[in-house]
Amino acid sequence: MHQDVSIDSGLVRRLIAAQFPHWADLPVEPVEPGGWDNRTFRLGDNMSVRLPSAASYAAQVEKEQRWLPRLAPHLPLPIPVPLAKGAPGEGYPWPWSVYGWLRGRPAANGGIADLTGFARSLANFLLALYRIDANDGPPAGQHNFHRGGRLAVYDTETRAALSALAGRLDTDTAQEVWASALGSGWQRPPVWVHGDVAFGNLLVEDGRLCGVIDFGSSAVGDPACDLVIAWTEFSGESRQAFRDALALDEEAWAGGRGWALWKALITASGHDGNQREAAKS
Repeated sequence: MHQDVSIDSGLVRRLIAAQFPHWADLPVEPVEPGGWDNRTFRLGDNMSVRLPSAASYAAQVEKEQRWLPRLAPHLPLPIPVPLAKGAPGEGYPWPWSVYGWLRGRPAANGGIADLTGFARSLANFLLALYRIDANDGPPAGQHNFHRGGRLAVYDTETRAALSALAGRLDTDTAQEVWASALGSGWQRPPVWVHGDVAFGNLLVEDGRLCGVIDFGSSAVGDPACDLVIAWTEFSGESRQAFRDALALDEEAWAGGRGWALWKALITASGHDGNQREAAKS
């Protein structure tokens, strides 16, 4: 549940003035769309401010502050790097962050020149992420809604969604896909996962992938959760290019299908407990 906290440009200006007065004269503008886990604002020309929208997302701040500067040097594309950490204040109850501004527009707004080439670039980014030393990284859990963890944590609500959708889709096939996903597992050492690989978190410039944002769902674990985009945004040649470049085993892809199915089912069924997931793409 979201706490009743009004997060707007005025609040950001007050927080900046109180805690980072050397930036107090910079303009503050909301970034649209504003996001679900966080509200994002542009600060001047070269920075952004992100504020968690509810207590359940506040743990993401410390995680990103600690780990993103360590991940960034090993990745082939820019990711957000924190410049400052804000404290609760001005009636706002959680920590928050100031980041460097990344160029580009979300892929969700269009502008991809070659979807197959885009798929390969994304796969190369993910492979680089998976190669980073994951020792001491945060394991999947409640802090990132179990991305990178076991799908079984969502078994009850998935089956409830299937029951609610009976007669509206092929539930027999969906149950087979779900059972296969539950039986899959990552047999290698845990790797870093982004956790929310979606067009809204992928930046495009001049038709090409140019940056990856929003690591709030990141953790160390099973990369199957990062494969959902193969079904939500890729098909045919682009999906095959993504699969070929990643070269993961069939268990990983079975798990990815399960994550994609879970998301589709909770969205289609309007499950009240998953407002957050239905809103994110």
